[in-house]
Amino acid sequence: MPVTPRPPSDANPKKNGAKKPAAEKTPDKRPTAKKAAARKAGTGTAPAEAVEGETGPGQGESGPASGETGPGQDKSRPGTGGHGPAAGGTSPGPGEARPGPARGGPGFAGVGPADRQRLLDGTHHDPHGVLGAHPVPGGVAFRAFRPYALGVTVVTDDLRAELRDDGDGFFSGLLPLRAIPDSYRLLVTYEGTVLDTEDAYRFLPTLGELDLHLLGEGRHEELWRALGAEPMEQQGVAGTRFTVWAPNARGVRLAGSFNFWDGTGYPMRSLGSSGVWELFVPAIGEGELYKFDITRPDGSRTLRADPMARRTETPPNTSSIVHASHYAWQDMEWLANRAARPAHEAPFSVYEVHLPSWRPGLTYRQLADQLPAYVSDLGFTHVELMPVAEHPFGGSWGYQVTGFYAPTARLGTPDDFKYLVDALHRAGIGVLMDWVPAHFPRDDWALAEFDGRPLYEHADPQRADHPDWGTLEFDYGRREVRNFLVANATYWCEEFHIDGLRVDAVASMLYLDYSREPGQWTPNEHGGRENLDAVAFLQEMNATVYRRNPGVVTIAEESTAWDGVTRATHHVGPGGFGGLGFGLKWNMGWMHDSLDYVSHEPIHRKYHHNEMTFSMVYAYSENYVLPISHDEVVHGKRSLVSKMPGDWWQQRANLRAYLAFMWAHPGKQLLFMGQEFAQGAEWSEAHGPDWWLLDPAYAAEPDHRGVRDLVRDLNTVYRHEAALWERDTDPSGFTWITGDAADDNVFAFLRHAADGTPLLAVSHFSPAVRHNYRLGVPEDIPAWREVLNTDTLRYGGSDITNPDPVKPEPQGWHGRPASIQLTLPPLATVWLRPA
Repeated sequence: MPVTPRPPSDANPKKNGAKKPAAEKTPDKRPTAKKAAARKAGTGTAPAEAVEGETGPGQGESGPASGETGPGQDKSRPGTGGHGPAAGGTSPGPGEARPGPARGGPGFAGVGPADRQRLLDGTHHDPHGVLGAHPVPGGVAFRAFRPYALGVTVVTDDLRAELRDDGDGFFSGLLPLRAIPDSYRLLVTYEGTVLDTEDAYRFLPTLGELDLHLLGEGRHEELWRALGAEPMEQQGVAGTRFTVWAPNARGVRLAGSFNFWDGTGYPMRSLGSSGVWELFVPAIGEGELYKFDITRPDGSRTLRADPMARRTETPPNTSSIVHASHYAWQDMEWLANRAARPAHEAPFSVYEVHLPSWRPGLTYRQLADQLPAYVSDLGFTHVELMPVAEHPFGGSWGYQVTGFYAPTARLGTPDDFKYLVDALHRAGIGVLMDWVPAHFPRDDWALAEFDGRPLYEHADPQRADHPDWGTLEFDYGRREVRNFLVANATYWCEEFHIDGLRVDAVASMLYLDYSREPGQWTPNEHGGRENLDAVAFLQEMNATVYRRNPGVVTIAEESTAWDGVTRATHHVGPGGFGGLGFGLKWNMGWMHDSLDYVSHEPIHRKYHHNEMTFSMVYAYSENYVLPISHDEVVHGKRSLVSKMPGDWWQQRANLRAYLAFMWAHPGKQLLFMGQEFAQGAEWSEAHGPDWWLLDPAYAAEPDHRGVRDLVRDLNTVYRHEAALWERDTDPSGFTWITGDAADDNVFAFLRHAADGTPLLAVSHFSPAVRHNYRLGVPEDIPAWREVLNTDTLRYGGSDITNPDPVKPEPQGWHGRPASIQLTLPPLATVWLRPA
């Protein structure tokens, strides 16, 4: 067929990689009968129909036809594969021949009926093998699938040719070329505009064999670099690569703001047996909204957000957003030094924060102007952020995640969140984050039955259904799901410089019978109730995070007596399991017992004395954190100060004594926001802490400020006294002075630093004042000096103190050869160190 060169007067099409102008959008209007008629009239050809005797691909075969090269088979030429609307260009001018031959002839280049139907139905696994440019007998066949287009013209450096309209949005032509051009563009004519675009179906796959191998093995530790939306250059052309794991799908198409949410003309290709679908879309960049239009095994369709999306719309909107980070970190000094000392041998005092309600209305960047200064002033070493990953329901506080790779858009962009983390690091504050790999919600646009069958959840409904929260549990036995979660843990540490992950609801993962009645669960292969898949997942997650991120710590919220939560994964315990590999574990037993003790009236506390001492029976079985978290100050449990008995003065005194007891007890500390200034009301995510209590115009402001001043001083002394943190996990770091003074409501013990320097802590949970209270002490300390007293006037106390150094007397007491006499203030804790 004759094809004329491009007239020299024609403007050159845009070069590869040129940015798509704003005008390059498909019109939002759908074709009407008038438009369809205009299309037929404008093309000058009738729709082509496949007939027997046609040559070229598309004759009912799913793969490339004879003479074609399928994706990945011949990488010496451009890939077999084009995409979305483009702009600019005109219809063929005088003397420019249309491609031929006519339909039904021996060289027909169109799409055959079987492939055509599968493309229309969204069930084609290899659109690149049909669409795009392909060598066939007689030349190169060009095929485009452009629903709603009036015409399509192929433009190369040397020629232009209008493709034949084959109907239903298909266009084709056979050009007498010896080889596929190194580059070509499509001019797509729509009603009122002509768009100039690269052909998405001419590109090679963007994932290599190594990526696919690691994906298949479930060992791709940087999964976010292989799946999801990634702005990039492919074969010299700028665009975005979209990839998604959907092994049960019959087909996947890409829908988004760039094609008016009609994915018909954007089918993705299946990359072998990996279950991954891929499409590189030229000229699509950051900020575009998208979802995956998935055809389920039963032929129905579902529109899904990207499980790997790194940015999302602000809820209640649910679209994924193409994102590339441009943030320049400034915390290199922090990262270089954070691994200098293991977390369990370092000061570790944590302020737990729910970012959306800490100061309601603030963005990540606005929080960066206030939160680091506040936390630094109070002396905490770390903040722990309640879940930051995207979640549709704010009332879940972030614990029902749908966007595991995206910080919530409620407060800003991913780079804005990085700015907050960076600001905290530059203020000397570590950042921990709650991470929720135990379950996910059932939203029909997210992970649940993602590709039409159970995929991320377990196939057994009894295993999949979480009985407490109405959510779905992950299938930890499926290697791709385990990979999704392990990579997610490292993602937050590496991409957002998170210093630690507090893993939520570990107990619900470890036990098959968790919150289930007999008959509602199936024993493991050994007949036990342990979830062996979850154990293997947690071990792999911890090992991977620690190997890849020096200085990071993982923390388990685990409420049972599971052995070896913080033991190394390669150390097998008495139960036959290796350790789970966490760095720290929340001590839920200490929290429940101690809060129960202080909630009793002082006169009754002697009957509950063991609740304050029992924790030392198991204190060194794990590396513990002592948590007073958000869970303890919501849903009718009352705030921390409101749990205390007595009048307002006694409540605050009890609270102060309890906090100092907590800071002196072996283990790290965590305190939820608002409790640091004795907020009387429960926490509500709707309005956050009652900051008005600290308004100087409020009459009781000194009462609340006094408690906050105590917290600041607790952290200050704590940081400077190595005895309080250096041997938290070593029994040699603790010695009882008296743990059985139940009638007096007194607890006294020594903490020891690595060099032997002691600190004496005495807690008195009675409203009486005890003068000349004798305590046995080491005889080699010449004098003791009070370094903290929670009854000090500036904290709101009665100011009964021990102002002078206290010297031991050679009188044996509590099994020691020397003793001292102290004045014990009412409802107070006193710390003393060698003078």
